[in-house]
Amino acid sequence: MRVNKKYSCLPAEEKGIHIINIRAIEDIGYDQHESTLLNSLSKNPDADCKYGLYFRDGKRKVDYILVYHYKKSSAGKTLARRAQHNDASLRSTKQDQPLPGKGVQLEMGESEPHMDYHEDDKRFRREEYEGNLVEAGLELERDEDTKIHGIGFVKIHAPWNVLCREAEFLKLKMPTKKMYQINQTHGLLKKINSVIQKITEPIQPKVAEHKPQTVKRLSYPFSREKQHLTTCTKAKYSMGKGEGRKKETALLNKRRKCGKYGITSLLANGVYSAAYPLHDGDYEGENVEPNDRKLLCEEWASYGVFYKYQPIDLVRKYFGEKIGLYFAWLGVYTQMLIPASIVGIIVFLYGCATVDENIPSMEMCDQRNNITMCPLCDKTCSYWKMSSACATARASHLFDNPATVFFSVFMALWAATFMEHWKRKQMRLNYRWDLTGFEEEEDHPRAEYEAKVLEKSLRKEHKHKETDKEKLTWKDRFPAYLTNFVSIIFMVGLTFAIVFGVIIYRISTAAALAISSTPSGRSSVRVTVTATAVIINLVVIIILDEVYGCIARWLTQIEVPKTDKNFEERLIFKAFLLKFVNAYTPIFYVAFFKGRFVGRPGDYVYIFHSFRMEECAPGGCLMELCIQLSIIMLGKQLIQNNLFEIGIPKMKKFIRYLKLKRRRSLDHEEHMKKKQRYEVDYNLEPFAGLTPEYMEMIIQFGFVTLFVASFPLAPLFALLNNIIEIRLDAKKFVTELRRPVAVRAKDIGNSARVPRSLFALVAQAFVISFTSDFIPRLVYLYMYSENGTMHGFVNHTLSSFNVSDFQAGTAPNDPLDLGYEVQICRYKDYREPPWSENKYDISKDFWAVLAARLAFVIVFQNLVMFMSEFVDWIIPDIPKDISQQIHKEKVLMVEVFMREEQGKLQMLETWKDKDKKKGENCNNHSPRLSRSRSGSLSSCHSYPLDV
Repeated sequence: MRVNKKYSCLPAEEKGIHIINIRAIEDIGYDQHESTLLNSLSKNPDADCKYGLYFRDGKRKVDYILVYHYKKSSAGKTLARRAQHNDASLRSTKQDQPLPGKGVQLEMGESEPHMDYHEDDKRFRREEYEGNLVEAGLELERDEDTKIHGIGFVKIHAPWNVLCREAEFLKLKMPTKKMYQINQTHGLLKKINSVIQKITEPIQPKVAEHKPQTVKRLSYPFSREKQHLTTCTKAKYSMGKGEGRKKETALLNKRRKCGKYGITSLLANGVYSAAYPLHDGDYEGENVEPNDRKLLCEEWASYGVFYKYQPIDLVRKYFGEKIGLYFAWLGVYTQMLIPASIVGIIVFLYGCATVDENIPSMEMCDQRNNITMCPLCDKTCSYWKMSSACATARASHLFDNPATVFFSVFMALWAATFMEHWKRKQMRLNYRWDLTGFEEEEDHPRAEYEAKVLEKSLRKEHKHKETDKEKLTWKDRFPAYLTNFVSIIFMVGLTFAIVFGVIIYRISTAAALAISSTPSGRSSVRVTVTATAVIINLVVIIILDEVYGCIARWLTQIEVPKTDKNFEERLIFKAFLLKFVNAYTPIFYVAFFKGRFVGRPGDYVYIFHSFRMEECAPGGCLMELCIQLSIIMLGKQLIQNNLFEIGIPKMKKFIRYLKLKRRRSLDHEEHMKKKQRYEVDYNLEPFAGLTPEYMEMIIQFGFVTLFVASFPLAPLFALLNNIIEIRLDAKKFVTELRRPVAVRAKDIGNSARVPRSLFALVAQAFVISFTSDFIPRLVYLYMYSENGTMHGFVNHTLSSFNVSDFQAGTAPNDPLDLGYEVQICRYKDYREPPWSENKYDISKDFWAVLAARLAFVIVFQNLVMFMSEFVDWIIPDIPKDISQQIHKEKVLMVEVFMREEQGKLQMLETWKDKDKKKGENCNNHSPRLSRSRSGSLSSCHSYPLDV
């Protein structure tokens, strides 16, 4: 009942939304139509226009808003400016008349002595552009008497004939009157589905669109000649004061020029300051009329409904297919994280349950094993007992146990299953949203590209007097390509330099703490240094992430891509490359490089001849990798993805509130006047695209899949973050941003292809084989163990060193720190002992372990890849029921048109029979009419053809 109550307040035809695409206003250009300017209006306009949602006559709905800054200027200068440009563009005499609405006197009547030619040029461009919009059939109304001083608004309304024309040009699919039954499941599947529906009913959103469909209307590309077949008619258009117009019919996407300027270039040049469609209304307050925005705020953009499914159909209806697909993809990804989180928790609990049974960690913690380790640094560090690293060894087992190998295989298959599941879900949405036959039309040149081409053609015409059509070649773009290459190399080098600086910090800080710490505190030096270094890395990553995002956009802009699609693809590539390097370089260092190039006692590797390379802990580097990954992942998600997204809009909103409060104190009368809808929306943040949103999730996907062997709880924390992220993004779109222009799309583009790569499999295989001790344990168990157990494994992985072989000046200053004299110390490596003939050379055990590690990488990668391809093969991209429904639609559509043609033929035959009878009557009864028989026959025969 709650659904009916909420939706019963909305008129039946109000559920369609009318949004004009920004490209329509940019590039409309048609033959001139007779368009009458709107006349002036009612005495009490606010009572009829619903505070900005309608024109001042209260009948025509505002579909789009153009915003500009204005100053009072002389009318004579404007006319002079017009005279200079009369020969450059053909303009209608209607453009010389002011647009209806408030503020006309400010535009035409007043004059000032100060001459601002820059403002006058902007005013001229606006008048020319708006005149062309009127010629294209749109209706405009200006309002400068607003609460925001110095800001003017142009309201745009698209009449019914313009919508029909554009829908026919774009071949938009519209629902017809023919309805058919959707194939329903039978037998056991039907019972299972009914049980699932009853179980999930409490977590379903309370919106009408979320009810399961049993019937569906046939859809067909809109045609004005066949308009009688569709449900979209002018009767519907007139109901609800125009709110019944379908959203698709308003996507005026045809890329044609409107004069010399488009809206993107006008926005870039400051002629207009903003362009956006309006929100449906307010979303807060008891007396607010029900609307889709309010419904979305209650059932989607609220943290109290975090456990519910998303109303994807309503999101698509309000924001368009492209944004609807993003939230659908995010929802599928979040749902798929649930089983991954459960398995990760089980793996972690298995590590906790078996930590006391792990023989290697028990040997390391055994005080009776008098294993003396070599110093961790030169001079200042002394010898130490292996048992002091007991806590680190026990903690390492939580993330380095046989179950983590299984979890890595599981996550690789999980990634493949997720991609296949998304393909099927995407196909279902395409079928439900009538996008199955949709093909993106040719993407037209961007305004920046056309400006560059125009500039090039003008230069060439000036030199060679040639007017051939120009285009940008690689020679024109070579400076931009060179700048891109140099900048990317510099930024990657900067990231490496910062990581190298953090390494120097870790080495120097560890040496300093080893000197100053007490014997009890020296055991925690490694944890302290690791934690502080990771925090430094986190701060640097967050700062560089924002910087790299801006630089990637700037580098893409100077390339001047031809189309918007090319621009988005290049931006995604650069942003992903820079952010990937920024986020993962510290993790890759710990996973694959730390402890690999240390050397040995007596022959260590030094940086700058003074800093010794870092070593891994006795239990391996996997625990440190876990700390690194967890802090960076959690900190990045908490600070960057959540606090920034919540805090920055709130801060901007607070600043705007302070500015408005200052203005209110200056003008109390303006403060008392209620704001129009377009004024409220103007104060919201502009929509900046979905690329940053996708980048957040792609980087998180890397954290979940690349190094999941070291941190099984990564899917759990990603799940918790995404539950908040969905509602946070929803709240941002509904309440904090201007309404985006609806864009049709059948997939999420390159963002879907980025996560799926062979690189994830290789990274997981190398983490297991080279970072963890899984492979050395297997080699010891099956090759060197005397009794088939892990007893003696720790001793097997340690090599011996004679302290008399230390280089001069590197021996400990306090060799008796442990209370006894040390002759032989141990270090982690596979080398020959000092009493061997080839002392300190790499032993055969090292080569056996290395061969096993490389073999594991090859086997793991090929096995998981084969299993992933098998999953891809057994799960079809298009669900069987959807393919059957699409085929059924085609057959039914052919039947509909065959019946229509048969009806036309029958009508034609009927008119022919009537015409013959009339002819016979004319011959028998009226000889005078026989003279005009041929004319009557021709007219009779022509009439059905017209019908």
